Amino acid sequence: MSLRFGLRLAVACFALFAVSEAVFGQVKVGIVSLQKAVLDTAEIKKASADMETKYKPRQQEMEKLQKDLQAIQQQLQTNSGKLTAVAQSDLTAQGQQKQRDLQRMSEDLQSDVNAERNEILASSGKKMQEIVRKLAEDKGLDVVVDVQSTVYFKPALDITAEAVAAYDKAYPAK
Repeated sequence: MSLRFGLRLAVACFALFAVSEAVFGQVKVGIVSLQKAVLDTAEIKKASADMETKYKPRQQEMEKLQKDLQAIQQQLQTNSGKLTAVAQSDLTAQGQQKQRDLQRMSEDLQSDVNAERNEILASSGKKMQEIVRKLAEDKGLDVVVDVQSTVYFKPALDITAEAVAAYDKAYPAK
């Protein structure tokens, strides 16, 4: 009986091995750099240019404020012994106020830019995942792996450029 059991076990193991070879031997894999794919889309490039245009006036306002602050500091240094205590105090107060305004404007601008950028990237990231999923189905891929978590792959497996082209076709920049 133990010979029969051993033979059945051997046959079962061989069958599992053969099935696993058949299943895993034909797995088609694709590699994509989601980050690069998203950042290379026409939509993201356009959004980046639009954001630059949108926030440029605030950036210019901050640059003007920075120049005003430097001018006040220059006045304080140049006229160090020549200013009255009241004039020096007024200039120092103006400089401190401009410094606070500049800091506040900088923080507000950074916050607004980050919020808008994150919203755009999240939306585009979701759309890119849909594109990659559809591309994988069209190419008959079983698995698509992000390049960031991949140690090695053949460049022929990289579908990033195809994903960007498919994205730009599906979601053209307006």
